[in-house]
Amino acid sequence: MSDAANIAFSGDLSARTEAAIRDVFDGRPRRFSAILFAGPAVVASIAYMDPGNFATNIQAGARYGYALLWVVVAANAIAMLFQALSAKLGIVTGRNLAEMCREHFPRPVVYTLWGVSEIAAMATDLAEFLGGAIGLSLLLHAPLLVGMAVTAVLTYGLLVGAGRGFRPMELAIGALVAAISLCYVVELFVAPVDWGSAALGSIAPRFPDAAALTVAVGIVGATVMPHAIYLHSGLTQNRAPARHDDDRRKLVRYSNREVIIALAIAGLVNMAMVITAASAFHAGHRDVAEIETAYSTLSPLLGAGAAGIFLVSLLCSGLSSSTVGTMAGQLIMQGFVGFKIPLVLRRLVTMVPAFVVVALGVNATNALVVSQVVLSLALPAPMIALVMFTRRRAIMGAYANTRLTDAAAIVATVAITAMNAILLAQTFGMNVPFLPSA
Repeated sequence: MSDAANIAFSGDLSARTEAAIRDVFDGRPRRFSAILFAGPAVVASIAYMDPGNFATNIQAGARYGYALLWVVVAANAIAMLFQALSAKLGIVTGRNLAEMCREHFPRPVVYTLWGVSEIAAMATDLAEFLGGAIGLSLLLHAPLLVGMAVTAVLTYGLLVGAGRGFRPMELAIGALVAAISLCYVVELFVAPVDWGSAALGSIAPRFPDAAALTVAVGIVGATVMPHAIYLHSGLTQNRAPARHDDDRRKLVRYSNREVIIALAIAGLVNMAMVITAASAFHAGHRDVAEIETAYSTLSPLLGAGAAGIFLVSLLCSGLSSSTVGTMAGQLIMQGFVGFKIPLVLRRLVTMVPAFVVVALGVNATNALVVSQVVLSLALPAPMIALVMFTRRRAIMGAYANTRLTDAAAIVATVAITAMNAILLAQTFGMNVPFLPSA
């Protein structure tokens, strides 16, 4: 009898999934075997559909129409590459990226990376927590602080459920990803989309004005996220440990397929966000820059149904991404410094910036966009570390990056670092010659 049959009645969904994966390894394939391997990339993909994406994509579509769709496409391609590398690192080494940094870098570098990563984690949670709170406050017609309190309770409930094994959390996040995706499929049928302009905007790189760079960097920060790069290596390192190289090869192959599918869906959702905002707001409502305004404006433009669908997708995004963000924060702390704090305390610590923003009366959507820029500025650190580890044969063996993969990863890292440098120069009033005037 197979391992899966031996524990079929144990009631442990994660154990049954792992045993079923062992059956596939041992040459006893099951129907829909690929579904058993799906999970890590789906969980990581929620980071690419979080409320920060809503904020940056609404601004991109409302202000610039379809012109910045190419940024979404490029950022998603980079995301696929780096999530695949992160997953491969966890599968091959049995270590996550933060642990690898602790083992291979000098202490000052480790503590610096940890500090940068914690700032990124707080910026992440600011976006995700505020997004869920905005959605709940709109749904309940209550103050934002009430929405924040309800969001805190709901996300903590999801986090408690995560302690019961990897599979229930993967299925829960997968259901929320499906809900967000379905919402935007419906929105595309409701919105009057100019598909020709959308296609052109997806393939023709340009910045309509200097201010578009800030939005573009925000899109990159909302799409390729530091905590997702760290998290993916942790999700794969112990999920179904490889016993020998044949197992490892199968895991990497299935992981690459899952990354392509999961992040292709996330990329299409992001494009749908920009397209919907461009279709609904660009012609006569270019000043729509806030999630709350977008929600209230959708009703007269596209009908109450469209506004309601938008709200459902925002709620699913905020709750799921805030849960995953807290999981990533725990993994980052444990990996870099070797200890973790209670989940309640971790949740409280990462919520503090969001409560401070609301208490000070800062515009919530503007805070979301700024948080995405912070994420983009923090992004090169894990990207550089990941490239360094995955290209070394001493660490990865036969799974070290090919020359083409290595070149693509280095070019992507340099491009994002250059965009950040240009943004900083622009922020401090320096002239950037090749950008149009604001």
